Amino acid sequence: MKAKAVLFDMFGVIARVQSAESRGVLERTAGGDPRLFREAYWSHRAPYDRGEMAGPDYWQKVCARLGVPLDDRLTADLIAADIASWSEVDRSMVDLLGLLAERGFVLGLLSNIPEELAAHYEATHPWLGRFAVRGLSCRIGSAKPEPASYQWCLRALGLPPGRSCSSTTGPTTSGRRATSDSRGTCSRPRKS
Repeated sequence: MKAKAVLFDMFGVIARVQSAESRGVLERTAGGDPRLFREAYWSHRAPYDRGEMAGPDYWQKVCARLGVPLDDRLTADLIAADIASWSEVDRSMVDLLGLLAERGFVLGLLSNIPEELAAHYEATHPWLGRFAVRGLSCRIGSAKPEPASYQWCLRALGLPPGRSCSSTTGPTTSGRRATSDSRGTCSRPRKS
């Protein structure tokens, strides 16, 4: 059965994952012990990505774990540095989106992304308009690898699992790397 839709991940596929340099900027901006930053950053990321908390609440929790006092200016600086750290786009993948759209594929996006970053992408990347379906975790209340996130996208695409392909790689909400499927292998989402 040929796929009629392609479901993309944003980070690690269309946009690059955080570089060591951008993580360093975040660590320096936050202050505190940089060895503790990664754990503090990822420990509350899943609820932030799911839209259960806003940026100021997320950064309050991160800074509390680091023992760093947080004020409005530091909050704004951390949100800006976080957005910048996820903002490098792979132009060849953006070109691929155009090619697939021209060939009649329905494009879907499923991404773990907090609201501030989603709003930034929507304001600065017109190619997002190529996606018939945008499953942004902060707006659907579910994040990968939760089955509900995949099920939401398949429902929104109006296709059964066997009629779509998924292309995903990159960090999960736990900070560990997900398995790469950049070949676009067709597969049914796993049930928990």
